[in-house]
Amino acid sequence: MEHPTETGSCPWNVTFLELFDKCCAEYKSGNEDFETYYDEDSRAFLSAIGHKPREFFDFVEDFCDGYDVAPSTALLVAAVRHDYFLTVQKGVVSSEKEILPADLPAKNAEYDGIVWLPRILVKARGKLAGTLDPNIMYSCGGDRAFLARHDLHAADFLRVVWAAGDNDARVAAYVTTGRWA
Repeated sequence: MEHPTETGSCPWNVTFLELFDKCCAEYKSGNEDFETYYDEDSRAFLSAIGHKPREFFDFVEDFCDGYDVAPSTALLVAAVRHDYFLTVQKGVVSSEKEILPADLPAKNAEYDGIVWLPRILVKARGKLAGTLDPNIMYSCGGDRAFLARHDLHAADFLRVVWAAGDNDARVAAYVTTGRWA
């Protein structure tokens, strides 16, 4: 039986990158109305991998605007969300309350002396659960700066947060040492 996120004989990652290229072409042509980028099939595809149109667009926009985001990063982050969506959430969109910008810890908040960690933890957990408000981007410029400072990839950090569950101390130990305590 074909996997629900595969189209024909095309694995979901190929479809993801093709859609990324299509959206980049739209953006580069001057169209910044991301809602027009997606047809019924592409919206169904995004839904099937637990992704929202706006979060997809945020990666496209940052890539096209020359920020340090590669399509492969968007794909790897989406792969973690996809895995979580299928294994933990059993393919059902979370019914948890959406995380709003006002719910995020301050940018200068610290946990165990690590600035930004409280903020990115909330965002990472929201990304995994699919509960981030469309105006919040996991792996925004501030997140990328935090991850670069700690020599972590956005997708790897998501997996660390997933594995640690609600244990912030375990995540902090990983951030500072690069391994589990």
